[in-house]
Amino acid sequence: MYNQRTFKARRFSRSKKSGGFRGGRSRFGVKNGKPKGQKIDISSFINKAVASCVPKEVFTPEHSFADFELSSVLLHSVRRSGYAQPTPIQDKIIPSILQGKDVVGLANTGTGKTAAFLIPLIEKVLQNTHEQILIITPTRELAPQIEQELQNITKQMCVYFTTCVGGEHMGPQIRKLRRKNNFIIGTPGRLIDLVKRGALNLSEARTVVLDEADRMLDMGFVNDIRILMAHTPEERQTLCFSATMSKNIEAIINDFLKNPSTVSVKTAETPENIEQDIVRVRNLNRVDVLHGLLKNNEFKKVLVFGRTKRGVENLSRMLTKRGIKVESIHSNKSQSQRKRALLNFKENRVQALVATDVAARGLHINDVTHVINYEIPETYDDYIHRIGRTGRGTKRGKALTFVS
Repeated sequence: MYNQRTFKARRFSRSKKSGGFRGGRSRFGVKNGKPKGQKIDISSFINKAVASCVPKEVFTPEHSFADFELSSVLLHSVRRSGYAQPTPIQDKIIPSILQGKDVVGLANTGTGKTAAFLIPLIEKVLQNTHEQILIITPTRELAPQIEQELQNITKQMCVYFTTCVGGEHMGPQIRKLRRKNNFIIGTPGRLIDLVKRGALNLSEARTVVLDEADRMLDMGFVNDIRILMAHTPEERQTLCFSATMSKNIEAIINDFLKNPSTVSVKTAETPENIEQDIVRVRNLNRVDVLHGLLKNNEFKKVLVFGRTKRGVENLSRMLTKRGIKVESIHSNKSQSQRKRALLNFKENRVQALVATDVAARGLHINDVTHVINYEIPETYDDYIHRIGRTGRGTKRGKALTFVS
């Protein structure tokens, strides 16, 4: 894997006992109202992950897609889109959604969650062409990914949709909303702006999906969610998807869902197919260390996480000066810049994408070989979501965390 000879100039040291880079302790405060004095040992991230690396049971679904009694055109499209059999979340949650129940879905990243709610909701639209469905997402990057999956499944179907996110001109979105739309996908802030302008009427949105609900609450969107939900009919189907079940999520569920079915397919906290290690960088130049890693042929498609927008931008510039093909993404970038950066990374035009935690959730990027925590995440949950960008599905990935 990595050896002293390859990186001799970087003065890495290895631990024979661990088989990886020798780790150390790194402590930092925790956000979300926890005391600043609370200390977390970064090595516990790795220890937890290693403990969960046990042989994975082969999943056998209880249903086939045919068992769900989907319309023939949708069933054919599902198969054409590459869905051979339901994933665990799809197997357990699709029947409840088809029955019109409110649902809480708890699932790890990369489990096929988006299709788990899109497939039954598309069936709902095929049965009632006037059906209107609102999908609320936390980030500008996640919304178009949901739209892309929706587009893939609904080819040659009379299903209409539009996406409304911030950072883009509102005019085209307003014009699209004047037409018939079965699905409206958007971020909270932009959706509220459109409602206030009278361009978006949610009185017919009898199905609402709160996707990545825990992330929306982390980002401070709880009041925005309440405002949007107040504009939807009281009699509606509400679906809430989250990676965690916190007290805030429980409050949202109690306020907006009625007798929900809770489906949890969370297994290990970290995917078993992600190899994790620590890179000790005390007394070393972090940029030199990162540059040395990226010059290795193993690091073909790398997502690098930093903490601040300024830090991410500066690191991106330094790597570019050293000849590394790199893009950066953070909330100060315009929507067009963020789209271009993601597209260049997805299509392998650049080797690395340097990002803040705006890229830690919801992004589906194929074949990311490595995730590097250039700066330590603030919480264990942040760490889990960061490294979940690699090792997706059945593929293996590697995650490295720099510690001082």
